[in-house]
Amino acid sequence: MRRRLDELLPLELDIIIAGCRLNAADPLGFYGFAIAQAIATDQSTRLLTAHGTLYKALRRLESRGYLESWWEDPDRGLEEGRPRRRLYKVTAKGVSSVAIAGTTIDDFHGGEQPAPA
Repeated sequence: MRRRLDELLPLELDIIIAGCRLNAADPLGFYGFAIAQAIATDQSTRLLTAHGTLYKALRRLESRGYLESWWEDPDRGLEEGRPRRRLYKVTAKGVSSVAIAGTTIDDFHGGEQPAPA
């Protein structure tokens, strides 16, 4: 059975929610490893991202309009002594998908443990 185009896998929803938080912290965009770090507390996600599934999911989300991406200026990477990064930003469709899924950005802890009650 194939899933509908508007149906998000749990990993995809985690990526969008983490991306929303990262966009709020840095409106210039986020890169793939930052997403992996943000969702690393979830063991099933950590297994998926360790096998390259994260970048496949990022491409899938972009092709469906939930994310947009671009290559950063190559000089920035040279200045920092690293290869240039592909940067991502959550689109309006991505933001609305969080609400449609019945969750909020606050439901994702992004590596932080919730405070004990």
